[in-house]
Amino acid sequence: MTEDKVCLGAIVGVHGIRGEVKVKSFSSDEKNLTRYGLLSNDKGDKRFELKIVGHSKELLRCKIKGVDDRTTAETLIGTGLYIDRALLPELKDEEFYHTDLIGLEVKNSSSEVLGQVNALYNFGAGDILEIKMNNGSLEMVPFTKSFVPVINIKDGYIIIEMMHFVEDEAEGNEG
Repeated sequence: MTEDKVCLGAIVGVHGIRGEVKVKSFSSDEKNLTRYGLLSNDKGDKRFELKIVGHSKELLRCKIKGVDDRTTAETLIGTGLYIDRALLPELKDEEFYHTDLIGLEVKNSSSEVLGQVNALYNFGAGDILEIKMNNGSLEMVPFTKSFVPVINIKDGYIIIEMMHFVEDEAEGNEG
């Protein structure tokens, strides 16, 4: 994948026998998945024309033009759905795409580099940053203003508040 693309969703399953797929949308508005035209895979060598046909729990059920059977649909499971960044609207101040966070340095309030952002997840209770620490371990941090008060995309870093880790660990050890 190149930096000029943004992943709007991913095909995570199939529905029925007529080629419908289940899509996890990464957009705040599910309509964005079809709003910008054709989507592509991460390499850009396959294009997809999607139509949202329903919902299956928190997933979208979509029909892809030219995919008319379950077997073909199953070959697409795990495919990310990308759009050219230039087609997306301008961001306001303090807005960013989640993909912009991956790879940023993670610093503490004393500007000591602790690691880098490895991934961003949302399991239903809010966004969580996965940080690959300098010692190789992975740490999960709630992606909230109190834990991540500074996001500087331009200079390539975020600052996390370590005090929250200490307080949380102390509370967990009591009683």
